[in-house]
Amino acid sequence: MRERLARIRVPDATPGLEADWSRGIPPNLIRELAEYWADSFDWRAQEAEINQYPQFLTEIDGQNIHFLHVRSPEPDATPLILTHGFPSAFVEFLDVIGPLSDPRAHGGNAEDAFHLVIPSVPGFGFSSPVSAPGWELGRAAKAFGELMTRLGYERFAAQGEDIGSGVIAQLGSLFPDRVIGTHSSCDKIQVGLFAETFPPPQNLTPAEQEALDAAKLWWAGEKGYMALQSSQPNALAAGLTDSPVFQMAWIAEKWTTWTGTESKIDRNRLLTLISIYWFTRTGASAAHFYWELAHSGASMAGSTEVPQGWAVFNQDPLLRKFLPADLLPHYTEYDAGGHFPAMEVPDLLVDDIRTFFRTLRT
Repeated sequence: MRERLARIRVPDATPGLEADWSRGIPPNLIRELAEYWADSFDWRAQEAEINQYPQFLTEIDGQNIHFLHVRSPEPDATPLILTHGFPSAFVEFLDVIGPLSDPRAHGGNAEDAFHLVIPSVPGFGFSSPVSAPGWELGRAAKAFGELMTRLGYERFAAQGEDIGSGVIAQLGSLFPDRVIGTHSSCDKIQVGLFAETFPPPQNLTPAEQEALDAAKLWWAGEKGYMALQSSQPNALAAGLTDSPVFQMAWIAEKWTTWTGTESKIDRNRLLTLISIYWFTRTGASAAHFYWELAHSGASMAGSTEVPQGWAVFNQDPLLRKFLPADLLPHYTEYDAGGHFPAMEVPDLLVDDIRTFFRTLRT
C-alpha cells in the first residue's frame, strides 16, 4: 500500500477551486490525506485497538461472516446486534462497545447492559470474499438471524444505520418472535432520499415545501455514488480495487459531507476504516451490494409487529413527516451528529439505545 501511495497521481486543482467542495472532495485534500496515510498513519496501533475485542469468523449460507462478540459482565444483559452501513465498517462502533456492554464502568446502570454482536455486512471488510451473487438486505438478515442462533441468543435487540437499518428492518420482518425491537439511527440526508422514494407528506406549509424542494435538489447532486453502484459498478469496482487513493477519496468524501458541522472525526480512525476496505478489496463488493439491493426488490421497511425506535441526528423536522407516528413508540431528534453517530456522537447514541430498549426490557 505504501509503495502505491508513494507514486500516486492526483488531479491538478482548477485555479480558484483548490478547496472547493461543490464538485466533491478537492484534489488538495486528497493529496494531504494520502500523504498522511503513507507517512504518519500507524496501522499496527489501530490493529492493536481492534484486537482488544474478541473477533470470529463463521460460515453461513456459504459466506464468510466476521463479527465481534463482546459479552457483558452483567449476566442478565440484553443481546444486541449492531449493524453498520455504507461507507462504513464494524470499527465505527468501537467507541460504544464499553458503555453498552459494561455500563456500570461508564457511569451507567447494570440493567442497561448489552451482550454485543457486531458483524461485518457480507461483502464489507472481513466478511469477504463474496461467495455468490444475491447478497442484499434480506439474505444478510437471514444470515445474522442464524448467527444469533449459533451464539445462543433466542431473543435479541437490533440496531443499525444506513443499509444496516435495512438489514435490521428485515430481521424484524423475518424473526418477529425473536427480535425485541429495532433501533435505527439516521440523519437529515434521508429527507432528500425519502422525498424521492415515498409520496410527499400532506399539508406542508409553503416554507416546508421550499425546504423539501431544497433537500431534493441537494440529494440530486449527492446521489451519484448510489446511481453508479446500483447500475454499473464494475468499472468503479476496478478503480477501488486497484487504487488506494481512489478508495480513500471515495470514502473520505462521504465521511466529510455526511457528518454534522460540529463533528470531529479522528483521522486515524477514518483511515483504519479505509485501510480495511483496501486490504480486503471490498470497495468492489460493497458497491455490488447496492446493485443487488436495487435489483432484488427488497424493502427498507420493517415489520409493524416489532417495536421501532428512531434516533435522528443533525435533525430536520421534515423527516418526521415521512414516518408514521402511530408505528413509532420512540423518536428522538438531535441537533448534533450526522450519518455516522457511533463515531461522531457516541454518548448520544448510547443514551438513545439505552432509553429505547429500557422500555422493552420485559
